[in-house]
Amino acid sequence: MAERRRGRNVKKMWALVLVAIAYSGWFYFQHTLTGSDILDGSIGVLLGLYISAHPAANMLDMLFFFRHGGHEDSSWQSTLLWIALNVLVVLCGWNVIFVGTMRYVSRAL
Repeated sequence: MAERRRGRNVKKMWALVLVAIAYSGWFYFQHTLTGSDILDGSIGVLLGLYISAHPAANMLDMLFFFRHGGHEDSSWQSTLLWIALNVLVVLCGWNVIFVGTMRYVSRAL
């Protein structure tokens, strides 16, 4: 079975950070996206899960392929920066999930 490894895509990760900031910022200034708290919350939770899935997949790739000789040409500094970027994207995704969840349950409170 051929193994397929994805490369490091820094632009995509920063784009996900920008999407997370845009979503959270929209609610800070506009307080609604669709007019329905349930729909706004559902969109936020799904978007946050999507944002968090990419760095999780990157970390799994690093765990499995690093052991088998992957990323041999990368320095330790670039690897640490890549891990830090992935952690940042996960935290942004968790923030979007939190904002979406709060939006979803806001009428129940």
